Amino acid sequence: MNKIKDIPCNERPRERALSIGVENLSNEELLSILLKTGTKNYSVKELSNNIICKIKDISELKNFTINSLTQIKGIGKVKAIELLSSLELGKRVYYTNNKNDIKLNNSKLIYEYFKDLFIKESQENFYAIYLDSKSKLISYKLLFKGTINSSCVHPREVFKYAFLESAYSIIVLHNHPSGDASPSPEDEEVTSSLMKIGKLMAIPVVDHIIFGKNNYFSFYEYMHNNKLSE
Repeated sequence: MNKIKDIPCNERPRERALSIGVENLSNEELLSILLKTGTKNYSVKELSNNIICKIKDISELKNFTINSLTQIKGIGKVKAIELLSSLELGKRVYYTNNKNDIKLNNSKLIYEYFKDLFIKESQENFYAIYLDSKSKLISYKLLFKGTINSSCVHPREVFKYAFLESAYSIIVLHNHPSGDASPSPEDEEVTSSLMKIGKLMAIPVVDHIIFGKNNYFSFYEYMHNNKLSE
């Protein structure tokens, strides 16, 4: 087992980060820094390699869960949580920095920008995105995981963050793991309820977008198209 202290000082991940910058470190070195330490049986370098050996590409890290990480030799719940937390933080930084100057006023555009949130998700995830008066992103929140229905999607959670963020409008998103984006009766009920409350609160819920596999359903588009055809 090669311990970090046995590696020459100038070759250790943290020292290399200081000398050449984190952007120039290998995937193994970045993971070693995030994992911090090894275990009784594995050095931090070996732990990093154990993770890398489980994936074909570093982008597959986003598919890990606490359960799948803890099945890797040497990775316990604490290290799994720390690693997943760093990935989630990076995801949030990416979405906020890359979308805060773009007008999210088009269902297809929103689908393209947020579809990565739902890749390989095995259960439904319900998000709310909060927009300013120019339809630019303020923030987004994961509010619920599991089958969507009116009893579990609490309007108070949706609108609580809207008030905290001083949002002008809201768009809600969720996925259908089956890949079929067609709305269920429960989806229709949730949408109707949120839109009615949004009208009363003067913070309109302008759309509910359902993400399928390479497709989506927009309640705004559906209602708009039906109005035009009348």
